Amino acid sequence: MAEAAVKQPEAAAEQELTDGFHLIIDALKLNGLTTIYGVPGIPITDFGRMAQAEGLRVLSFRHEQNAGYAAAIAGFLTKKPGICLTVSAPGFLNGLTALAHATTNCYPMILISGSSEREVVDLQQGDYEEMDQLAVAKTMCKAAYRVLHAADIGIGVARAIRSAVSGRPGGVYLDLPAKLFGQVMDAEKGRKSLVKVIDAAPAQIPAPASIKRALDVLKSAKKPLIILGKGAAYAQADEAVKAFVEKSGVPFLPMSMAKGLLPDTHPQCAGAARSTVLKDSDVVMLIGARLNWLLSHGKGKTWGDAPKKFIQVDIEPKEMDSNVEIVAPVVGDIGSCVQALLDGMDAKWPAPPAEWTAAVKTKRDENVAKMAPRLRNNNVPMDYHGALGVLRSIIAERPDAILVNEGANTLDLARGIIDMYKPRKRLDVGTWGIMGIGMGQAIAAAVETGKPVLAVEGDSAFGFSGMEVETICRYNLPVCIVIFNNDGIYRGTDVNKAGSDPATTVFVKGARYDKMMEAFGGVGVNATSPDELKRAVNAAMDSGKPTLINAVIDPAAGSESGRIGNLNPQSALKKK
Repeated sequence: MAEAAVKQPEAAAEQELTDGFHLIIDALKLNGLTTIYGVPGIPITDFGRMAQAEGLRVLSFRHEQNAGYAAAIAGFLTKKPGICLTVSAPGFLNGLTALAHATTNCYPMILISGSSEREVVDLQQGDYEEMDQLAVAKTMCKAAYRVLHAADIGIGVARAIRSAVSGRPGGVYLDLPAKLFGQVMDAEKGRKSLVKVIDAAPAQIPAPASIKRALDVLKSAKKPLIILGKGAAYAQADEAVKAFVEKSGVPFLPMSMAKGLLPDTHPQCAGAARSTVLKDSDVVMLIGARLNWLLSHGKGKTWGDAPKKFIQVDIEPKEMDSNVEIVAPVVGDIGSCVQALLDGMDAKWPAPPAEWTAAVKTKRDENVAKMAPRLRNNNVPMDYHGALGVLRSIIAERPDAILVNEGANTLDLARGIIDMYKPRKRLDVGTWGIMGIGMGQAIAAAVETGKPVLAVEGDSAFGFSGMEVETICRYNLPVCIVIFNNDGIYRGTDVNKAGSDPATTVFVKGARYDKMMEAFGGVGVNATSPDELKRAVNAAMDSGKPTLINAVIDPAAGSESGRIGNLNPQSALKKK
């Protein structure tokens, strides 16, 4: 009896233990983070299995970089940190590219990587995949933390969440050494150590004086312009942004991922008159947009000779005056700032000068009319305009679909041709203009929104993440991929005059990317005309089946580096 009495408390004590695996899972669930994108392997394989068993959705990719791009865009779409889970060293480095991308684009994301033990790393004793990952990550993200003790997991996860979403959002690294997962502690103490993050991204209210100053400058303008950036789209203050733009009466120019905050067909939209409004405007209000290379740094030929006054609305004070003088900085979160601007406009707010709005409308209508015949062509082989004209009409009929877009010409032309009608429906390469985001973003868009996804890819861009079509098929996601296949980078017609190797920009002629999709059980279609392309895309969007359409584009179509060929240095030596 005595022996039994002794054993019973021991058994009870064993039942009340928990470990690092479960504490990490519980910390994520407590904070509503229920989806993980990653690649399994040492030392996080069992963690992925356990997370799935505990009700988290764990999506396994073929490459960590693509899982990271998925997590990053999940953060943009949800305003909660997207979670990417990787193995140590090489897997961590693959994910680090996406983490840096998330930080540059202000997407909240947490990269969680397993790692070698500190005592081995610090003595450089040659552990399996040994690397001081925390030191490397610190240079690439907003914040980086390492958790060494199970009792600190709750705090570590909480700090990562708050760092990712507060202020200007960005990427955060969370380093979890292998031994941490197996650490055991009292279950009740473990529960008490977890932290539910309260008000992770508190409102940052702008100073009243800054609101008045901004409105005074805007009211004084003869040729005002509002530029909406993806920061405005991220804020999800859609109604306030729409009300402010419409009450102001000012023409607006959406940056690519802000398209749809107001429909591109809105009478105030100046997207089709971009060159005119940038060159001729006298007051420019930036809302969640930065004067970086995408806007020619606010100076130079793009902006013309007319003197400019800039108003900038941004959550980051250091963004002000980054390239040019900002005469009216408004610092705060986009939602609070736009609402304050709206509240500060009196009932008799003056409309912009009719001469200016009429000039913008005239130029916009001229450009739309000039482009229309090119978008209706049925050329075989297809050119970019004929193919994009088809996709433009499909998105118009399916405004809830999410468009993922990357490439050189495929990206640059689609930005201007395909109209968007709702916010956060266009996802693309972002601030860096990088290639390879396509399949990761398509997967996350389908998972996070449940909406059909149309991924429009250049053949070169697709190559960076193409193996993830297996992931799309494995999870049976409603993703239709259209590859603009012109046999190469920019064009498929370059020739190597010095030898027998193909030119550096040329791919296999007549490649059939659609066969890749068929290999994994998806639907593959080879489309050689705009009519065939339209039928194939509509069938894919109707069915919801994973589909890849190989859209055969004239190899001679396209231009060097799309619209940014000026960034490609030219040799100073004369060609012989």
